[in-house]
Amino acid sequence: MTTTAEAIVEVLASLDVNRVFGYPGGRVIEVFETLAGTDIEVVRPRDERQAAVMAEAHGRITGEPGVLMGQGPWIGSLGAMGLMEARLGSSPMVAITEASERGEFAPLAPYQAARGDYGGIDLPQILDAMTKETWKPRRPTETVTAVELAFKHAMAGRPGPTAVILDGAAVTESLPADPHPPRWAVGTRSSVDRAQPRSSAVTTAASQLVASDSPVIIAGNGVHQSSAYAELEATAKAFGAAVVTSYLGKSTIPEDHELAGGVIGSYGHEEANRLVGEADCLLVVGTRLNPMDTNWQAPNFIDPETQTIIHLDIDARNAGWTYPADTSLIGDAALGLAALVEHAPESVDTEWARSVAANARTDAFDDPNRTADDVPVRPERAIADLQSVAPPDAIVLADSGNNRFWLMHHYQTRVAGTYYGSGGVAGMGWSPPAAVAVALAGHEAISVAGDGGFAMTMTAIETAREYGVSPTYVVLDDGALGMVREIDPAIPGVEFPGTDLAAVAETLGADAQRVSEPDGLVDAYRHALSVDLPAVVVVDIDSTIDAGAHLQSSFYRAVGGLHE
Repeated sequence: MTTTAEAIVEVLASLDVNRVFGYPGGRVIEVFETLAGTDIEVVRPRDERQAAVMAEAHGRITGEPGVLMGQGPWIGSLGAMGLMEARLGSSPMVAITEASERGEFAPLAPYQAARGDYGGIDLPQILDAMTKETWKPRRPTETVTAVELAFKHAMAGRPGPTAVILDGAAVTESLPADPHPPRWAVGTRSSVDRAQPRSSAVTTAASQLVASDSPVIIAGNGVHQSSAYAELEATAKAFGAAVVTSYLGKSTIPEDHELAGGVIGSYGHEEANRLVGEADCLLVVGTRLNPMDTNWQAPNFIDPETQTIIHLDIDARNAGWTYPADTSLIGDAALGLAALVEHAPESVDTEWARSVAANARTDAFDDPNRTADDVPVRPERAIADLQSVAPPDAIVLADSGNNRFWLMHHYQTRVAGTYYGSGGVAGMGWSPPAAVAVALAGHEAISVAGDGGFAMTMTAIETAREYGVSPTYVVLDDGALGMVREIDPAIPGVEFPGTDLAAVAETLGADAQRVSEPDGLVDAYRHALSVDLPAVVVVDIDSTIDAGAHLQSSFYRAVGGLHE
């Protein structure tokens, strides 16, 4: 007879899951036990937060659901960081957890109880708030079906996280030989088809693009999720459009491409923002245009009354959410863009798009501070020198805080799909464990974080050593919560005591260096990228440089700067 735990593992294997991220505990222990001896690798970091981030990053990079497993109270608390990032950043992810019910004692609130009874915490409600769908099965067949459906829902439509809360008693029970309702072959219910926009809407959108004199494409995270890189480039060429990106859309087109104009938004590239404001037609792809991307709706940025707006998104709720759309294309980014290209004219003049994009790139990536010899090191120089030696296909993972804004401005991606940031919920400490997951997926991984975020999850170094991967960590160390300090240096708690992060990293098993002068950056980066160990480069950056003063868009300042 097959137990529920064994059947769950069979489902994972049948769906080609090759890696599970988690922390053994509660009644999920039986599932971990069953994984022993299978081809599915269990990656156990130092806590559930890092396991959740790794699962989210795995889903984001591979396009297949990252699997998170662990005990209920900690998946619902520490694991929330990865679940929230997956929900808001559209990463496919499946959490398999439990409620620590302890059978007949459940109504009496045993230790760690989490199914929502009096005396315990309400894990179902917690997970419901962070996932696309959460199942709470009670019997063996129901449980296995729920796991299969969790994979389907994680991928259906806009990707995101799902969860299954196991019943403790059901985990070791056997599945009935002839269940009713019946079980079907694994995979027959978990497959999903990509939706294509209506042909009439595609025809209308194509005619609007053809009629445009200055079309601009705004590419977002949905292009990453659909791997629609070739389709994005083809659409830009077919209609003579310049391409800018949202923050989460950075690297959807190589930023040295002749039609690429940079990143928009309140901390985006100035000329990229200007491109959008001067366009007569905007094709918005895979982004809902959140307030930071739109410079908090600065009136001279996007104006639906004077610009034609075409909005392509997998979720109908996103199209026209922030700005009214003249034409909504509801469907997958790759399929929608490919359909548009089919309606493109035989030839089109791309001179306007190439000219304005080249001007935007010059403005974005020719900042003289990128070569400054100042001591302490200017962050622009730290990023520019990293770009100069990093392999073009290395995947850069930006943490939250000022580091991501310096990266957004000064790291020019050269290959599509090589830059990802913590921009769903934007939690500090995301990029160190994310880099481990990306390295495990077979990529060169470079994590860039501030000293605050790096210190939160730097035990990811130990996990990288344990599982035989060697991501590179760049730490921009200004001894503070830099972004908060810029608001008001008198705010309590913004300064750190000066911990030697390189020394701690060495203790965790990394090859670690500290760089205090710009002349040492290139050699330090090259060494870090060459060693067969997790490598850390701590860069002492100038703590007096205000990222906001240097990077905030004039459009953003025009509407009053920081919005609470």
